[in-house]
Amino acid sequence: MKIAFSPCPNDTFVFHALVHGLVPGAPEFDVTFADIDITNGLAASGQGPDVLKISFAALPWVLEEYALLPCGGALGRGCGPLVLTAGGIAGPQDLSGRKVAVPSERSTAYLLFRLWAAAHIPGGIGEIVVMPFDEIMPAVQNGTIDAGLVIHEARFTYPAYGLHLLADLGNWWETDTGLPIPLGAIIARRSLDLEALSGWIRESVRYAWQHPEASAEFVRSHAQEMAPEVTEAHIGLYVNDFTEDLGADGYAAVHALLDRAAREGIVPAVNPELLSFK
Repeated sequence: MKIAFSPCPNDTFVFHALVHGLVPGAPEFDVTFADIDITNGLAASGQGPDVLKISFAALPWVLEEYALLPCGGALGRGCGPLVLTAGGIAGPQDLSGRKVAVPSERSTAYLLFRLWAAAHIPGGIGEIVVMPFDEIMPAVQNGTIDAGLVIHEARFTYPAYGLHLLADLGNWWETDTGLPIPLGAIIARRSLDLEALSGWIRESVRYAWQHPEASAEFVRSHAQEMAPEVTEAHIGLYVNDFTEDLGADGYAAVHALLDRAAREGIVPAVNPELLSFK
């Protein structure tokens, strides 16, 4: 079975047991490591692998072929994307007409940013520039762009660049809705045994929690230059109860995000029945 997920610590931590034959009854997996922007495109092309991690924002384009699984993804509280500046911008209104860098045009981070900007930036952003997320903070620092939308470990490292937090979109979303932030989804082809697959992924999550030392080298080898304490914080933030099971709050968050985005004309409207494979 083919699977694709990012080399980020939360994904390698979650899927270590599954792809190393440590989950009883699970098949052998052929793994592709890819940034979520790439997996979003793979899923939308119809030529993607059997199972993959994508942005929740990309779901409306793939739900006919793929089902959302109730486990393995990234949702949570206090883990949303940040809008950073190098100073000189007093508030959101000062972003009107400015240049802002984002990591992807079909990411949940950018979707949240567009929803936030619609409510807080009269006149709108001047220009959106898409660039790899690891290039955004240096570009804000050197003044190439006016503000940057950052994700993942940038939450922990942006002060080292001398940058300022203009908005925490996770805090905004949680205050506005009372719901967790839906970031990354696990999807699988509808032709598969989705119940069994969900069970194997849940067992992989539980194994990771019970044996954190087992995945340490696998996680470290794919975390590139990330410091150990940042890796640990990353896993602690993005692997939580919602990773084991979306639950009522998780599904409510997904519905709220996609419904609001559809009303703003950002994504196609989604048939709510397609968000559950049961």
